[in-house]
Amino acid sequence: MSWIYKRDRSPYYWWAAWYKGRKLRKSTKMTQRRYAQSVQHRWDMALVEGDLSFIGISGTNKTKNPGIQEFVNTFVNLRERISANAYETAKSTTAGFLQYLKGKNVDSIQDIKLNILDGYIDWLTCAPKTKKNHVGIIKLMLDQAVKEGYLERNYAVDVTLPKIVKEERHRLLDTNDLTVIFENAGKWKLYYSFLYYTGLRAGDVSRLKYSNIDRDKKAIISLVRKSRRVHQLPLADELLKLIPNKYGKTPLFPDLFSENERKVKDKLAKPRKYLQKILKEKNRHKATLHSFRTTFNNMLRDAGLGIEDRQILLAHSASETTKIYTVPNFELASGYVNKIPKMNAE
Repeated sequence: MSWIYKRDRSPYYWWAAWYKGRKLRKSTKMTQRRYAQSVQHRWDMALVEGDLSFIGISGTNKTKNPGIQEFVNTFVNLRERISANAYETAKSTTAGFLQYLKGKNVDSIQDIKLNILDGYIDWLTCAPKTKKNHVGIIKLMLDQAVKEGYLERNYAVDVTLPKIVKEERHRLLDTNDLTVIFENAGKWKLYYSFLYYTGLRAGDVSRLKYSNIDRDKKAIISLVRKSRRVHQLPLADELLKLIPNKYGKTPLFPDLFSENERKVKDKLAKPRKYLQKILKEKNRHKATLHSFRTTFNNMLRDAGLGIEDRQILLAHSASETTKIYTVPNFELASGYVNKIPKMNAE
């Protein structure tokens, strides 16, 4: 019926039991097991009689399931234990889910059945892959509800998701695409140039500071987030000409800079949407910021740089070195980077 156990950072034995779908917990205030068992037996008898005064609550009020908002708040706070990104993702996803449930007059966790979840999929206006991600978060939340005894089963596992059609999102940019982009880049010219001449991921470029630029070595020395390592990468001569002659820890791209990974992703929507806008206006196919990385890799391959060297130069997470392309390979890499066609419009 109940059990006692030790908790981290507590000298006492704790009592726990399930009561009408609700998990109850309370410290016995006993450090010795035999005394804690005596308390356990006394509380078990009270529980049988429906007397929860020992826990400071009445049996009828405490066993009532929490409201959806209360449960969601608890779940979101639990996600913060994993990471700030997990917290922010859960917070934004559940906010939309709560809005949908409110429109359906659903205010009890027990009312979240399969038809409600399938309706939620239809209500979402995002891409199929994003819908799948949303359901993944909802599934985690309902798993928690099952564990705590509020639900008998998690209907999110049976949701019918729309088919995800694979598309070439990060397509190769050809000469015409690049001409259109750099002739119309506007204030994003330097940012697009960094993506084009370095092959770095969009988030890593947005976090660059002037202190990451070594003009004497013609190199970028910076932490690459995905590999969690500091990389030394060659700077093309054409790119070096475009970088303002500044020093210190000032961000190169203040509008995009943030130490928070999620905020960076949100800010990257601006240059991404602008890129897609100018391509669409010139009847070019849709591309992404990652398309620059794909193009960079292909240009190095066509220039004759081997796959292992390209992987290191692209700062792949599989790289096992802490600083890459030190002498003499750095000079070799610089030579290949400077073979990249000049595409910056004056």
